[in-house]
This record gives sequence, structure tokens and C-alpha cells, in this order.
Amino acid sequence: MSNKAALIAVITAFIVGIIGSLAVRPPGQASTASIQSSETGVTVKHRWRVPVVFQSTLPVLGDNPVYVFDIINRASGGTFQLELSEPGEIVPAFSVTDAVRDGKVEAGYVWVGYDQGKIPASPLFGAVPFGMEPWEYSAWWFEGGGQQLAEDLYTNHNMHPLYCGMTGPETAGWFRKPITSLDDIQGLKIRFAGLGGKVIERLGASVTMIPGGEIFQALEKGAIDASEFALPIVDQTLGFNRVAKFNYYPGWHQTFTASHLMVNLDVWHSLNKTEQSLLEVGCTAGVIRNLSNSEAKQGAVIAGFKDIGVSAETLPMPILRELEAVSAEIIKEEAANDADFARILKSQREFRANYAHWKSRAYLPRDF
Repeated sequence: MSNKAALIAVITAFIVGIIGSLAVRPPGQASTASIQSSETGVTVKHRWRVPVVFQSTLPVLGDNPVYVFDIINRASGGTFQLELSEPGEIVPAFSVTDAVRDGKVEAGYVWVGYDQGKIPASPLFGAVPFGMEPWEYSAWWFEGGGQQLAEDLYTNHNMHPLYCGMTGPETAGWFRKPITSLDDIQGLKIRFAGLGGKVIERLGASVTMIPGGEIFQALEKGAIDASEFALPIVDQTLGFNRVAKFNYYPGWHQTFTASHLMVNLDVWHSLNKTEQSLLEVGCTAGVIRNLSNSEAKQGAVIAGFKDIGVSAETLPMPILRELEAVSAEIIKEEAANDADFARILKSQREFRANYAHWKSRAYLPRDF
């Protein structure tokens, strides 16, 4: 071989090697590759780009994964890097779990209620009409068998769930006109999610599901008449108060809002026990931090409603009773149609029945 030919062969081999090192690998394979950081000198063992369902700029709802990812990154000493990907950057907001299941990403931070069309039992882990309080759900998850039920359910969908965030009740929605009876719901075009959406639809509303970032535009243009989405501070940040001036309470359809870090099952099994524990600890910290942040910030927002022309209204008890009755019908039907739903619902109800002995006696009545 001539010197020229030998030189070409060496250069070709070098280029092929570079291309090979840059080639896209399946998430589980890529996650085990060690990379030396030129800035810190730390060997990064796992670098995941993690899509989220809510914009990270949203208070409480969107900033929790920022906190969780940062604390995991720091606790690992930089060897584990979770990089947040905003909704729509690499995965549409409502398709995050599909991407995790199919191995397109290692993990995603989600509200699992968006998956009820694909996994009927999923809303029971996200929000249940007239369901548990936030701390009650946490007790059921950690001590009442909820975690194992979730893992069993999602193993069948190639995912491992980690309970990673929790907020208090949502508002019951933003409306242009007062709601004095359920007749006011009939024919209303409203954005609604989860099992609560099925309840509102049963009552004659036209329900649509759109991501949070698109709700204001839909309200402003009249594509929808009303909307529920999240907490007062989140909804106001998105501008709902500029279009709909009646904000109703309580959030009957979503008495708790649990978020989860869903990890591809093959990726989860590829991690060692220390790495799995790191994710579990980070997510558990996210739960208490998220709930604390949620509870601390809503009062001031509602107190300021008067200054911006918003009326905070409470749904009359007769309406709440009717909503509860229809919710019970929907939940009964869901349980009859899906064995996983029925099994998880039974566990939640049994836990609540036992918890009621404590709940009804231990806490001060605040209206005496």
C-alpha cells in the first residue's frame, strides 16, 4: 500500500470511529455510557433528556421537575444528569408516556391522567373526583399498597412509575358567566381532563382536551367557553382571568394532583440499586416540596382577585351533590369495564374507610 493510500485509510477509519460514537443508540444503551465532562472533570454515567408535560416556567406545576432534576444531579455529584425537555421539543405533551414505553426516551415527568384513553386505570393515580386529599394519597401510595399496584399496572406498559410530585386541589374551573345550576353546564364548550371530563360530558357539556399552553388562546378566540386546568397561581399565570371572570371552587374533580416520573422499564432494570435509590429519594423530596409550594402560594392569589375583577365563587352544595352522584356513576362504569381499574379502586376505597377512623377524629373542626 502506498503512503497516500495508507493515509487515506487512517483518516477514513478515524471518521468512521467518530460517526460511530455519535450514532443514536437506544435509551437503555446510551444511559450506561460514561462521558467525561470537560468542564468539571466528572464522569457522567447517565445523561437523560427528559420530556415534561407542563412548561417549566409555570409556578408549582412546572417548576417541580426543575427542582427534582437539579437535586438528583447534585446529589449524584454530577454522574447522573437529567436534562429537562419542554413540551413539544422532542415529544408532544400528551405523548410522553408513549415515548417512554417505546424506548424513545429514558424517562418522562407526567400527569398520568392524560393516558386514560390508553390505560383506563391511569386516572386513579393522577386525580379522582371526590377522591383523596393529597396527604391521604401519599399515605396510600407509600403505606397502603398504592406503589405496588402502580408498578404492577405499568409493568404491562414497559414503564416503572416513581411518585414525584403532588399539589392540592385544583379550582373547579373558569367561566364567563355564573354557574347557578347544572343546567348552565349543558351545551358549554369546556376544556376538561381526566375522569372529571367524563362527568361534565355526561351533564351535557362539550368537552375538549388541549394542552395548558393552548388554553388561553382557545378561550380568547371563543373556541371554548370555559376551562379547568390547575391551581389559581398557574391559571392566572396563563391569563385565564383576562377572559373568564368567575373562578369556581372547590376542585371536586381533582382533589389531589399527583405527578410521576415514568422510567422505561428496560432502563430502570439497567440501573444499579444505588442509582434507583437516587431517583426514588429525589422524587420523594419532590413530593413534599411540591405540596408545600402549592399550599403556600394560592391564598395570596385569591386575595388579589378583587383587584383584577375576578370573582372567587363556591359551588352550591346541591350542585356538588349532583356532581358527586354522576361521578359515582362514571367510576362504577369504569370499574365494570376494566379489571385493573376495579382492583385499584377497591384498594383506595378500603384504605379510605380505615383512614376515616383517624381523619374524622384527629383534626380540629375549623368552623366551630
